[in-house]
Amino acid sequence: MRFGINTFLFTSPFTTRSTKSFAKLRKWGFDSLEIAVEDPAHIDAARVKQDLDSIGLVCGSICSCTGGDRDLRGTPRQQKIAMAYFRALLDQAVVLGAKSIIGPLYSAVGRADAVPRSEYKKQWKTVVGHLKTLSKEAENAGVQICIEPLNRFETDFINTCDQVLKLVQDVGSPALKVMLDTFHMNIEEKNQAQAIRKAGKYLGHLHACGCDRGTPGSDHIDWPGIATALKAIRYDGDIVIESFAMNVKLIAKAAAIWRQIEPTQDEIAIKGLKNLRHVLS
Repeated sequence: MRFGINTFLFTSPFTTRSTKSFAKLRKWGFDSLEIAVEDPAHIDAARVKQDLDSIGLVCGSICSCTGGDRDLRGTPRQQKIAMAYFRALLDQAVVLGAKSIIGPLYSAVGRADAVPRSEYKKQWKTVVGHLKTLSKEAENAGVQICIEPLNRFETDFINTCDQVLKLVQDVGSPALKVMLDTFHMNIEEKNQAQAIRKAGKYLGHLHACGCDRGTPGSDHIDWPGIATALKAIRYDGDIVIESFAMNVKLIAKAAAIWRQIEPTQDEIAIKGLKNLRHVLS
């Protein structure tokens, strides 16, 4: 397993100039970086890869940013915009050497509608069709796509491990995997360890977050249970801290961070990594 951190903890948007933070992250002991690419034009992927290589970090994953007009179950125009964005991320993943593109690729974050069951099934079919196309391209690129369930306040489409497993199985591509996030599971799953066991061989990525979006391991989540479940399924993918802080204002607003959850961003990273290595290694 590799331990990584999502760039949203420190900056938004991430740009080529943001690579100045890499040395600090490597010094703290992180193996990998999850780069949140809000706009593919923000980064020169080759330059970022060069800077990663120079200090011994890898880009383990690209975090997709779906919102606004990036919506695979939206209007035909929104679906087209979303597919173009995801294809650009695939190209960047190849240059960066990233194993995964992760996130709720199926929908714009924040879209939570009480749609009739017939409409939901129609949206499902549309999303499956797009993901079949995208997954085939990912297979050819040697990249995996990891689909993330979100909590009920951020989407009505996929909230649980059961739902995302059905989506992955309906698409039926070896490039399409499940991603789980301890923050979202804390809301939607009866038992996080059981959800991880259920995902089994399909689990391709894990976000490790405190129950309040703060430091993982300094909260009420059953981390020993999670560790046991990961070992039971022989998980060897990335484990990434995805926490947020108030001073990254755009992301704080999007994630409803209205108070200072931890004293500093650095503490979330340093203490969180120490906690995770202790319980999960």
